[in-house]
Amino acid sequence: MAQNGDMHNKGEVYVFPNTLVSVMSDFFNEPTATFVNDGEVYLHGDLKNDGVLDYIDASGLVIFTGIKKQKILGAEPLYFSNILFQNTSEATPFQLYNEINADGLVSFNNGIVDSDNFGGAFIFRANANHVNTSDFSHVDGGVEKTGDKDFNFPIGDGGYYRFAGLSALETPKNYKAKYFLENSNFLFPHHLRSDIVAQINNKEYWTLEPIASTEENIMISLSWREETSQEEVIAAPQEERIHIVRWDEEANKWIDEGGVVDLNDKTVSTSVNKFGVFTLARIKSNINSPCEILVYNAVTPNNDGINDYFRIERTDNTCAQNLKVQIFNRWGIKVYESNNYGYGGNVFRGYSEGRVTINDDKQLPSGTYFYVINYDYNTNEGVNHHKQAGYLYLSGN
Repeated sequence: MAQNGDMHNKGEVYVFPNTLVSVMSDFFNEPTATFVNDGEVYLHGDLKNDGVLDYIDASGLVIFTGIKKQKILGAEPLYFSNILFQNTSEATPFQLYNEINADGLVSFNNGIVDSDNFGGAFIFRANANHVNTSDFSHVDGGVEKTGDKDFNFPIGDGGYYRFAGLSALETPKNYKAKYFLENSNFLFPHHLRSDIVAQINNKEYWTLEPIASTEENIMISLSWREETSQEEVIAAPQEERIHIVRWDEEANKWIDEGGVVDLNDKTVSTSVNKFGVFTLARIKSNINSPCEILVYNAVTPNNDGINDYFRIERTDNTCAQNLKVQIFNRWGIKVYESNNYGYGGNVFRGYSEGRVTINDDKQLPSGTYFYVINYDYNTNEGVNHHKQAGYLYLSGN
């Protein structure tokens, strides 16, 4: 079915599966209306929803495919299963005033969705994800994600797609992320920073926050690009000195959150339990750990007495206090966690243990993992906190 003029729905419309509807001009779903789509609906103009716009069958698809700017607006939120954005009229053809809730797959084929300048909201619900996201098609503005699945936020600014990734969520939570192609120094001064930090990225930053307060540890990942990231921060060699830093409101300074660098993907990942403003930074090369600890990053659990577990040696047990260890696999899934590492046989032996996101007591496959170590240490000013991260190599399982 094709509708050539504006379409005003004032009653109840149900689009059956395997049915195609094409609206060539603007579509108005009036306050008295209910529009349920389980087929394919092509929208060539604006969409205004003041009624109920929803779906029942997960196969439903809405395709925004205009030849001019398309406004997505209205007083009532929109609920879609699957969405395809396909508008090549200009770089940013979609103006999002309303709230989009996606439950299925969102295909960003062509056209940037601008919610930042129009007050809209884009929510990916528990099972939603996205594909084809690029500089040419993403969300310019904040994006919210619900649930506990790993997710890369499809966010960008200034025509650049610059995702923020989260993983290792242990319980369903709502997080919101946004990317800024701006210098954070004006709002969060770069000279206020931890001693270990040498240079803070002055070209871009991200915000990542839970909708409700939480102290859950999650894994976050940020990436760098030559076009958007400060050259002094990302320059080779010694890319391993690229860390994630966070602006700490209480301390009123940038805090080093550590980071494990993946040179192939140009990403930095670390575990955090505090949120807010993040960016990348270069740490100093001559800063030593505040406590003398030796990390043996090879684990061969074959009971030969050599590297049968992940060894962390401390020359002074009174220095590195409250030693916490987290271990993640290459996909960012937490496989091990201990808040009192090394005591009472509490060590990593190549099995998933503790409060993790995969089955307890499962023997893990050989491969590369990465660890995050946190501990407290005393100074003349009081108790300070240190975090470090790196790769761990598990073999023989």
